Amino acid sequence: MVKRIIAIGGGQAKGREASPERMQIDAYLAAEAKQKAGERRACGLFIPTASHDCMPYYNTFHKVYTGCFDIKTDVALTVGREIDRAKMQAKFERADFLYVGGGNTVFMLEQWRQSGLLKYIEDAYERGVIVAGLSAGAICWFEEMYSDSVIEGEYAMYRGLGWIKGKISPHYDERMLDFDQILLYNKSCAWGIENNAALEIVDGVPVKSILAGGKVWQLDGSDGRQVVKAEF
Repeated sequence: MVKRIIAIGGGQAKGREASPERMQIDAYLAAEAKQKAGERRACGLFIPTASHDCMPYYNTFHKVYTGCFDIKTDVALTVGREIDRAKMQAKFERADFLYVGGGNTVFMLEQWRQSGLLKYIEDAYERGVIVAGLSAGAICWFEEMYSDSVIEGEYAMYRGLGWIKGKISPHYDERMLDFDQILLYNKSCAWGIENNAALEIVDGVPVKSILAGGKVWQLDGSDGRQVVKAEF
């Protein structure tokens, strides 16, 4: 089964309208979900854990994907509640794609593990459900992720799930100077995804960028002198 991740660098604030640029990426994801669904009406499952299950964020997702693309939506909530295992399993079984929202990445991963939601996400990924995400939802799949999840405004590297090799920064157009310095210090390779851009990964291998005003960069700091950037 082909396993796909669409990692979106940023471009939409929770609880607000999607930007016209970001809508190009949404349109791409919606088209892929419809192709997967075939004759059925496609369904997208929104996972807002990183925003502490912010419902206005889900409402924006629903407005975009149902209002603009005629995709049915649902939401997976875990924060401050017990999970009904049968109902949660049914939500994941109906989904043609998962969409993981932005927010606090470290909190999100811990909540997934404590609540058991991570197992549902892993199982969906393994059986070929498209996994998409923005910011926190883009970086959590990698070995290491650049985030200010522990102390707001203080960015550092944190351990991700490790499904995809390498380091990654979302919102790279806003954080490139600091992130590039980390790469030089660690002499490592990484990815930088700007706002309004996405990286598509198939079976663990990055295969293409989806650009809607931003860029995707493959970064190499292994020479110890400079960060070499290549557009992907």
